[in-house]
Amino acid sequence: MPAAVDLLSPKRIAVVASNPTTSPVTRLPIGFWWSELTHPYWEFAQHGYDVAVYSPDGGKLEGDSWSDPRDESGYSAEDLVSLGFISSPDHVGLVEDTKPIAEIDIDDHDAVLFIGGQGPMVTFRGDERVHRLAASFLAAGKVTAVICHATCMLLEARDGDGNLLVDGKTWTGFANSEEDYADQFVGERIQPFRIQDEAAKIPDTNFIVAGRFKSHAIRDGNLITGQQQYSARAAAELVIEALGA
Repeated sequence: MPAAVDLLSPKRIAVVASNPTTSPVTRLPIGFWWSELTHPYWEFAQHGYDVAVYSPDGGKLEGDSWSDPRDESGYSAEDLVSLGFISSPDHVGLVEDTKPIAEIDIDDHDAVLFIGGQGPMVTFRGDERVHRLAASFLAAGKVTAVICHATCMLLEARDGDGNLLVDGKTWTGFANSEEDYADQFVGERIQPFRIQDEAAKIPDTNFIVAGRFKSHAIRDGNLITGQQQYSARAAAELVIEALGA
């Protein structure tokens, strides 16, 4: 059953997804991962939250093909939550005309969620706009959640004093064991770098992963991270817990 909700003053969540791009490795079109949007959306909706979807540049977004339950690969065929979301004109409309992150009013939102997919490995890691948004939410004392490959942004994002947002933090992200599986599934290397390898180079941070494709989310203060797509719901639950409603 849905949780008790506050209809008069609902919590507001900004979800940030990657704009479509092309993989520098496979040369295939890439974007966001459907379940990392739809599963948190479901959790937030059950609590009466208002959810808006943004992207760095705004405009129409594209889900990674393997994350689409209708894709012939069958990789996500059992994801009925995403299938229902995609089949609903009102819901799928949220990704057909997103607003740019420059239009996010931090004071008007209670939390931000950066979702993964293959796109963020190209569009998030070096984008100062994305980094500043995360840093600004944290500086304002607001919940900031990052899932899966979107955690690549935490390899470089810094606060106003020039410190990495993950300095002194415990966090997680896509694991090497999961990259190995994905590479084997498609028969070639997919990603231009690996988050776990890069995180190991950062001093004064604690990057930890769980078993391959096991649900694993961590909260350290107002920073919440999820290991991969199967951790999206767990990350959303930590957001809800942090918001206290």
